[in-house]
Order: sequence, then structure tokens, then C-alpha cells
Amino acid sequence: MTSSQEPTPQRPSSHAPSLAGSVIEASDGLGGTTLIRLQNISSTANLGVRLDLKQIALRCRNTEFNPRRFAAVIMRLREPRATALIFASGKMCVTGTKSTHNSSLAAKKFAYVIERVGFKPNSFIDFKVQNIVGTCDVGFPIRLEGLVYAHSTFASYEPELFPGLIYRLVSPRVVFLIFVSGKIVITGAKTELDLSEALTKIYPVLADFRKQNITPIPGISTPAILSNTSQKQGGGKNLDILNDRQVDTEEVEY
Repeated sequence: MTSSQEPTPQRPSSHAPSLAGSVIEASDGLGGTTLIRLQNISSTANLGVRLDLKQIALRCRNTEFNPRRFAAVIMRLREPRATALIFASGKMCVTGTKSTHNSSLAAKKFAYVIERVGFKPNSFIDFKVQNIVGTCDVGFPIRLEGLVYAHSTFASYEPELFPGLIYRLVSPRVVFLIFVSGKIVITGAKTELDLSEALTKIYPVLADFRKQNITPIPGISTPAILSNTSQKQGGGKNLDILNDRQVDTEEVEY
């Protein structure tokens, strides 16, 4: 096959539009992979022209404008599904998309709609992705108390205020919200690559603090207790102490 007949490269699946959210496959740093689902992408653009928001709200569909509440026009698109905050200075915030491709496409469509109203934007709208939010599930429960104790420089955990542990990674500059169930929210990334690199770095740390669930079965002693009772004469006292602790735990739970 000649070079002229070579097929054009396909766009990565992480950029394809999806109602359920774009998915990124990231390495877990231990030889496996983990899926990150993109939930929201926030971006900004600058049209470079002053806008009459009242005229835009009157002449465009799917818009909201209440200057007493918020000094911007709220405009929505159906395809790609996105929402924009358009200010009189010409600056615009686009949110609600699930891929950088859709976010860039939505910004161009908003600029085209404003141009049809009568405001000529610059050819270069200075599009920038400001924040990408993704979620993932590591598949095992995590000991948050041990994690915050070992990584107190980067982590903070206040269960009375918020049930998740906040972990701030330095490079890439990303913030994790880690929950005891193993669910993770990743925010602060500028690119999809930042998301995958951040998860690759944090996954081995979370694996070290994997919660080992050992649920005692009532009426069955552990092997350690059985060995103590067979070797020592005072093994019955150990059983009594264990039973007292179980009773105290039950009272506290009640």
C-alpha cells in the first residue's frame, strides 16, 4: 500500500463523544490497568470583542439572562451537550462536556452563534482547558486513617467534616478525593495524560493501605487463640479477655 493510500489515523477513543462519559485506560503502576471515566471538562475562551448580553439573550435560543442574579448569559447546546457562561467582556466559560474534543467543538459553536447575532469574534479565541474531573474505582477498601498518618504532608482527612480523604499530588498537579470504599474523584488536571499519570503514581500507595477485612465468627476461636490454649494453662483467661472485649465492642456499636 502506498503512502497516498494509507488510512487516516483514528481519533483516540478517549476523545469520542459518549453519553456515559469518555473512558481513559491508565496503568496502575503494578502491571495492570484501571479505567478512568471523565465526568466534566471546564474550559475558557476569549472572543476578543465586547458583547451586548441583552441582545444575545433576546435573539438566541436556549439562553438565560438575569443581570440581577448573575452578570452573564447562560447558553446551552444540545450537540455536543455543553453549557457556556458568556460575559460582556467577550470571555466565555464552557462546561459540561466529557472530552477535550467536544469542549473545543462547543466553544467554536458558541462563537459561531454569537457571530450570527452580529458580534464578530476574533479568528483565534484562545481556547484553554482549565480543569478535568474524572472518577475511578480501585476495587478494594482503603484504610484512610493509615494513609493520612503516613502521608500527612500531602493528605488531609477530617471525617467529621467530609467523608473523603483529600490528597494533593505535586506532579502532576492533581487533587484526589479518596473514599474508604475505593472510589476516587480526580480533579485539577489540565489534560487526560495528567489524569492517567496521577493515577499511576497514587495506585501503589493505595494498594499499600488496602483494608484487610477479618470478620470474627461468633463461637469460633482464631488459630492463635487455640494454640495459646493448648500450650498455656491460663489460656481460658485469654478467651475471657477476648469475650469481654467483644461485649464492650457490641455495647459501643449499640
